[in-house]
Amino acid sequence: VVRCADLPDRMIMKPELAALISEALEQLVSDGVLAEVPESAPQVDRPKDPSHGDLSCNIAMVLAKRAGMAPRELASQLIAALPDNALVDRCDIAGPGFINFFINPGHHTEVVRTILESGAAYGRTNTGEGRRVQVEFVSANPTGPLHVGHGRGAAIGDSLGRLLEATGWSVQREFYYNDAGQQINNLALSVQARALGKDPDHPDWPADGYQGGYIEDVASAYLSGETVQAADREITGGRDPEDLDAIRDFAVACLRREQDQDLKAFQVIFDEYFLESSLYESGAVEETVKTLQRAGHTYEEQDALWLRTTDFGDDKDRVMRKSEGGYTYFVPDVAYHHNKWQRGYERVINEQGADHHSTITRVRAGLQGLDMRIPEGWPEYVLHQMVTVMREGAEVKLSKRAGSYVTLRDLIDWVGCDATRYFLVARAPTSQLTFDVDLALARSNENPVYYIQYAHARCASVLRKAQETDSGLAVNEGLAHLGSLSEAETLALAVTLGRFPEVVTTAAERLEPHDVANYLRDLAADFHSFYNAHKVLEGSPETKTARLALVAATQQVIASGLGLLGVSAPDAM
Repeated sequence: VVRCADLPDRMIMKPELAALISEALEQLVSDGVLAEVPESAPQVDRPKDPSHGDLSCNIAMVLAKRAGMAPRELASQLIAALPDNALVDRCDIAGPGFINFFINPGHHTEVVRTILESGAAYGRTNTGEGRRVQVEFVSANPTGPLHVGHGRGAAIGDSLGRLLEATGWSVQREFYYNDAGQQINNLALSVQARALGKDPDHPDWPADGYQGGYIEDVASAYLSGETVQAADREITGGRDPEDLDAIRDFAVACLRREQDQDLKAFQVIFDEYFLESSLYESGAVEETVKTLQRAGHTYEEQDALWLRTTDFGDDKDRVMRKSEGGYTYFVPDVAYHHNKWQRGYERVINEQGADHHSTITRVRAGLQGLDMRIPEGWPEYVLHQMVTVMREGAEVKLSKRAGSYVTLRDLIDWVGCDATRYFLVARAPTSQLTFDVDLALARSNENPVYYIQYAHARCASVLRKAQETDSGLAVNEGLAHLGSLSEAETLALAVTLGRFPEVVTTAAERLEPHDVANYLRDLAADFHSFYNAHKVLEGSPETKTARLALVAATQQVIASGLGLLGVSAPDAM
């Protein structure tokens, strides 16, 4: 439950207007125009085109048939029945009967006061009320450097965590290491082949071996007896090229360390690293299978063990244990999520690549089959599409170190952490993303992250110059003169600042951090328009201090928004 008292002023505007419309409906009932007031509150939305007003409502079209009159006529009567208020400046009727509301300009500029009084808390709410949520993301196999797809998952997943924290959730970030299975064996065989002096062209090179330059680096470190510290373990290279188990442990530790270092360079920190191998070592996988068998959701056929996933919405039943032995890949996933449930996470969000789509139904079916009253839609999933990297007009497909793909480290080295994070989160996860390296490096308005950071730096510069001109000047003095902010560019900026709390709340609810990225671009555009149209440090003392307060409010919101994306807010550029 979100209480109005928990919300900044601008977020209260929608329910405040809905309440006014409800009062008007009650008046129409008293006048005999309507038989009764509808049970649900009127729906108030924000028009896509600002020229159509600040808010709109379709209630006249919804109730027209019931009232026995044309929607536009009902809309006209509803507007006339609105009680006196300081919120609405004027109303228009558009199209078949939409009511567009134009908010009193003074209401817009009051957001400056709210922002400066709230500081970094502006835009934050307590929707989550401290409830626990786990966000699992990246979760790469420790078989090579992180690629750009992992980077997109890291940017989206970490931003989701920040958004959820900003809306009152207690967030735990987790990385699941797939350190068991055939891919790990392929890694070990590849490193062993290098340790024995073979290269990918050798006839004895493993059929599914990894060929990137990093394999040679790992083999060299193993043979030299290097000691590797990776999260929960420290392993020293055994130097024996025939000891495949020792090579496997060392190789996994090496790549875990490299992935950890890349994530730290990307400003992504996890609370927990969970190893797939621990599920086998603890017997959790076997116990999960036995629980499903006891619940009667499995059967034997053709020497394989099957799970009746069709009982839970799948299009066909799925093999759990193959006829030749060994579990299919979704079985440890079920065991892992059973573990999450046992750890008390009422909400779990998995951010993964779109190639994991087929596992969603199977994992949820397996969890339902445990008969432990796990909700049907648990866990939630955010799936991202692939990333294409472009440079100098051509697609970049290879990395010297990884061999067959561009790594996250490549992007960070080319354009920096800030640009990489912004670009990877700036589009909806469901959309394929083209990462233009040249655009990310451009110091121009076409580069969105530069454009936004430059707006923040401009704010900081204006405030510094104001202090240099008059050291006794206090930005808060402008709060007494917000009524002087009446120009079109000024009001447009104030309106956009007022949208921030709603953007944060909606992005968190929908698990769509790209909404914040898009909002920041709009905010930067409105600020640059205001800055170019008005000389902030000129004019009457009242106007100057009011404008400075507006600049300070803009600086705060840009910094808060960039923080939600893990991007820095520089004071100078």
